[in-house]
Amino acid sequence: MKKIVLLFAPLLLLTPLFGQKDFYKTYEFTEADTLRGMLRPERTCYDVTFYDINIRIDPNQQELSGWVDLFYRTVEDFSRLQIDLYENMDLDSISFQGRSLSFERRHDAIFVNFPTEQKKGTSGQFRIFYHGKPTTANNPPWDGGFVWSKDRRGRHWIGVACEGDGASLWWPNKDHLSDEPDSLSIRVSVPKNLSCIANGELRKKVDQGDYQRWDWFVSYPINNYNVTVNIANYTHFSDTYQAADGEELSLDYYVLDYNEEKAREHFEQVKPMLACYEKYFGKYPFWNDGFAMVETPYLGMEHQGAIAYGNRYMRGYLGGMIPAGMDWDYIIIHETGHEYFGNSISCNDLAEMWIHESFTTYMEALYVECEYSYEDAVGYLVSQRPYIDNEEPILGPKGVNWEDWSGSDHYYKGAWMLHTLRHALQNDELWFDILKSFHLEHAISNVTTEDFIQWVNDKTGAQWDAFFEQYLEYPEVPTLEYRTTAVGNDLKVDIRWDCAVEEFAMPVLLGDPEDWEMVRPTTYWQSVTLKDIDEKTFEIATDLFLIRTKRAK
Repeated sequence: MKKIVLLFAPLLLLTPLFGQKDFYKTYEFTEADTLRGMLRPERTCYDVTFYDINIRIDPNQQELSGWVDLFYRTVEDFSRLQIDLYENMDLDSISFQGRSLSFERRHDAIFVNFPTEQKKGTSGQFRIFYHGKPTTANNPPWDGGFVWSKDRRGRHWIGVACEGDGASLWWPNKDHLSDEPDSLSIRVSVPKNLSCIANGELRKKVDQGDYQRWDWFVSYPINNYNVTVNIANYTHFSDTYQAADGEELSLDYYVLDYNEEKAREHFEQVKPMLACYEKYFGKYPFWNDGFAMVETPYLGMEHQGAIAYGNRYMRGYLGGMIPAGMDWDYIIIHETGHEYFGNSISCNDLAEMWIHESFTTYMEALYVECEYSYEDAVGYLVSQRPYIDNEEPILGPKGVNWEDWSGSDHYYKGAWMLHTLRHALQNDELWFDILKSFHLEHAISNVTTEDFIQWVNDKTGAQWDAFFEQYLEYPEVPTLEYRTTAVGNDLKVDIRWDCAVEEFAMPVLLGDPEDWEMVRPTTYWQSVTLKDIDEKTFEIATDLFLIRTKRAK
């Protein structure tokens, strides 16, 4: 147990030197940005309850056509609503109760006019007919769109990834993270020599001559960008995972037919991974739909219940990015982590993507801790620290569909923030309860940053608002300024935080690494005396806290 040391005698008030909380105010956003990202009245007036997607994909022409039935519940009276479909896709018509509806397009937004006012509390549906050549991804999955590829035998190998860019690049929907359907049906017709793997459960296959329709059903809420299709010459094999309570989860794998042997061996790591995640966060959240991985012509994506896998059956990230001595597949571990944070727990706005990416990146370290050791988990996080840029806040601007991150701090810095919070608490039982209970309480729902902050405050009985404000809303991390003076066999340490948030008062570990002492600096100079320690022994636990250190004069 770490010793807690009291600090004494404020000496000097710190004037915050850094930080621009309004970091993004200088950005100029367009009408298209706000139409896509803002919750306008034409969006908040209705809630999507179900999508029924019916499309035909022509691999040779790289185009698709079909319709989407959108089922809704009226939240506020309306006679006009907004849906979304990229401008390069043609919206042919919209039908409602046997008649055509008029509509107007503004950029990628489509405003649909109803003949009569739809009253609050009522339900309805309309059908959207459309066709076109969807956007082709230049650098998937970071650049969204369809991937029209060929396998090594020259056969069609097709996928789609659209996180950030939005599902409206290939099918019409209410393209905002805050509104997920309660369930979804996706029926896809492809040439008969190909398989089509989508999300959820395969209900049936329908012969259509030269084509075959694959009918899939998702029984849980799902992010629009997680809806996917994978088209190739797949072979299928299955397995089961037994949870701690004895319940069995179906595991389905769809891989290129010539990769089955290596896939069977490589995917053996799935079951121990699921056991680790169950330990920390509870059972796999989409149990009834099952777990599936699908081989894709791009690196990977967290498509719900049909995880895209393209890491070429290699360790780490295409063979690298994990410490020597470890043998696990980054894409399997990371993308499955998103089933908990990203798919089960989802944010309402792209500005808060840290909820998806920071937690999932931290889950990689927890997997390492589970399968290897705590020390290895810390080492893994330390290996990721060079990827932290501190150039922009982890939180982006809301209401504009923000996806112009200059770096990946909402992955690595956010994971380190969680790592830091764990060690600031110095109570692993409490920390793991915070994580697990937060997921179990908020599973299959949308949350905000404030929801997690309040959860931490309630669980700890303390206020962590300043902590999260500093790490989430400012680019720079706090600097621990200190100076030391030998006093006999002891060491007097003057210490303070230099950061943007004046109320910041995070505990930190320092002293002898064999017996750390916890102190709670503020933005005022204070002093502490460490017993029986000298300058050579004195350290600050920078492997456990995302901070800078500076020796003051």
